[in-house]
Parts: sequence; C-alpha cells; structure tokens
Amino acid sequence: MKKIILSLLALIVMNMNSIAQEEDSTELRNKEIENSLIYKTGVIELRQGNAKLTVPKGFRFLDEKQAMYVLTDLWGNPADSTILGLLVPANRSVMDSNGWVFTISFDEMGYVKDDDADDIDYDELLKEQQKETNDENPERIKEGYDPIDLVGWASMPFYDKDKKILHWAKELKFGEDSIHTLNYNLRILGRKGVFVLNAVASMDELSEVKSNINNVIDCVEFDKGHSYFDFDPKIDNVAAWTIGGLVAGKLLAKAGLFVLLLKFWKLIAVAVAGFGGGIWKYFKKKKAENKSIDRE
Repeated sequence: MKKIILSLLALIVMNMNSIAQEEDSTELRNKEIENSLIYKTGVIELRQGNAKLTVPKGFRFLDEKQAMYVLTDLWGNPADSTILGLLVPANRSVMDSNGWVFTISFDEMGYVKDDDADDIDYDELLKEQQKETNDENPERIKEGYDPIDLVGWASMPFYDKDKKILHWAKELKFGEDSIHTLNYNLRILGRKGVFVLNAVASMDELSEVKSNINNVIDCVEFDKGHSYFDFDPKIDNVAAWTIGGLVAGKLLAKAGLFVLLLKFWKLIAVAVAGFGGGIWKYFKKKKAENKSIDRE
C-alpha cells in the first residue's frame, strides 16, 4: 500500500513538473514572439485613404505585414488584405490573455451622406437587428456554426457632426460562451470613403476601450483635399449608405461579402452590425483556458 501511495505521489509530482515546464515554455515563446514585433510610434503614412495616422498616446502601431502575421498566424484567422495595421495598447502584448487591439482599414465606398443622423431611432434599430440575427441563426447552426445573440448596445451609437465620426459598440454572445464579445466600431468619414477602426476585445475590456476612444478618434487626419468637407458633388461618388446604414450593417449587401462571412464565422466572432467588425475568439478561448487552470 505504501509503495502505491509513493508511486501516486511521484506521478503527481511528475505531472506538476511537466505542467510547469509547459507553462514556462509557453511564456518564453510568447516573449520571443512579442520581441520579434517592430512597433512604431509617431506619424504613419497609410497605404489607403489619403490620410496619415498619428499613433495616439498609450498605443503602438503594427504595420499591415505584421498585423497580418498577428491576425492570421498567431490568432488563426483568414487573411484579410484590407487591414492597414493595428493599434496595440502600450501596456499589452498581442499574446496576453487580456490583450486587445484596434484594427484599421479603409472602405472606398464614397461620400456618406449624414442627413439622417438626427432621425435614427437606435432602440428600434437594435430590435430590428436582434430579430434579423435570430432569424439567421438556423442557417448558421445548419452550417455548423454557433448561433449569435445580439445582447444589446455596449455603447449607444453617437455621431459627432463636427468631426464627422460615428461610433457605437455591441455586446454579442456566441453559442453557450459565458464570456461575451465586444464589437466597438469607429467610422471616420472622408471625401472618398470611410476609415474603419474596430476594437478586437471582450466585454471585460469595455471600460478600458471606452477610456481610450477620445485619443483614438483623433488619430486619423486626411490629406489636404480629401476630408469630408472637401466633397465635390460634381465629380465625387456618393455612397449607397447613410449614417443609419453604417450602424445597421447594410454594407453586408456588398457583393461577395456573404461568402466571406461564411468562412469567417467559425474562427471569428463576426459582428452582424458592420463590415470588418470581427471580434476574434482567440481572446475568449484564452480567457476560458486561464479560468479553467485557475479552478484546477
């Protein structure tokens, strides 16, 4: 009996050592990955949108090549050639379980009219989107994906008429996940299209994301002649969507995007409210794993 007990104790010690070594190995690998990234600050010339990005205080910038590496290779998402870069909080690593970022892209949709900004009933709009989301769930389940529950506004839509910037946030639940996802959207309107900034985070990071919004809002500056106020109705294209359309996600009507979403559903917490508004499940998975380890 004594030999059995000693054998069990030895086995437990071996397993504990193995777990500790694995954790040390993972931590070392994460540090190596973080150290391999080249972060930038200051003024960044963006590839699209005729604009510059001034990296806001408290953030670092990863260019599009490194952003693709993080989103695709590290976080396991399909390649997205529209991503121009990432804004990463200076106090976070892309490998942290509580890490979050803003993705940056540009949609050359044309000039978005804002005539309807004061007439939108966002409560009614939310109800419509919740119904649409629920109606589409049977098809998602049929395709083998989790149903999506649009819980509500995480932050009510707000349109800044002076700056021509729209922002809103939604709380989403995927399947039976206990950790809800956050989809925080910024739309910076210009003469030729819209800059799209989306917070990739979980609801746990909502307060931190919101506390940084004012800094991030002012980070994009259009080049001379390309701002919203430079619109020329004689030569410029007008977008098919208005302010309400952006929040309502009418951009999903763009040709081919439904096919892309089908590919994205499994790996990305797709925001039904807009294009490119995914919240990667990487964070939820990592948090769940950490909580599981804590319980053990």
